[in-house]
Amino acid sequence: MSGEQKLERTEEEWKSILPEEVFRVARLGGTEPPFSGEYYHHQGSGRYLCACCGKPLFSSEHKYDSGSGWPSYFRPIDAEAVLQHDDTTHGMVRTEVRCAGCDAHLGHVFPDGPNPTGLRYCINSASLSFQD
Repeated sequence: MSGEQKLERTEEEWKSILPEEVFRVARLGGTEPPFSGEYYHHQGSGRYLCACCGKPLFSSEHKYDSGSGWPSYFRPIDAEAVLQHDDTTHGMVRTEVRCAGCDAHLGHVFPDGPNPTGLRYCINSASLSFQD
């Protein structure tokens, strides 16, 4: 994170400051239902920030319609914006994506995206806010 310190709060602190759905998804690792998130069809120009700490994560320039039901991006805003971890929950092997600024659960990354990266960052709208 290029010298930045990670924002750390207790679960109770996060719970007291975040809306219930943001807390459930971003802090407890939940998933919003497909095709339901605020940013799935969103077309504005700007940046998508972490809903917990405000760190810039994704650019509208890298957003595309994957048809998956969640906002999708072919790359993060920069290489240090997100962290990736192996996720073997629910009987699957996936790569979880977390905010490098506060460790919020964002979603998962898959190797079936478009050029130039071939990646699909499949991100929960509840974990994001938007800044134009």
